[in-house]
Amino acid sequence: MAWMYILKCVDDSYYVGSTKNLELRLSQHQEGVGARYTARRLPVELVYSEEYDRVVDAFKREKQVQNWSRAKREALIHGETDLLPVLAKKKFSKSLHPPK
Repeated sequence: MAWMYILKCVDDSYYVGSTKNLELRLSQHQEGVGARYTARRLPVELVYSEEYDRVVDAFKREKQVQNWSRAKREALIHGETDLLPVLAKKKFSKSLHPPK
């Protein structure tokens, strides 16, 4: 089994990772040896996880979620999956002056 997980750090930021052993990885993060990012933002709290049969799938999902906005990550964390497509759309501002 493998996991993609999201941690909430003490500074209110999110860390996205993947692992084969979720319990061990969480204890490593709490001890400050899990990742440089979380080591400076302790304590951390597990706020979301997904289980996968293959490590490669968990890693692929980790990379996908790492590229998401904070709003999109929070929708996933709160189970508001219906908001994900809306939050994925790029917002373009209309220019007052058309290109020349």
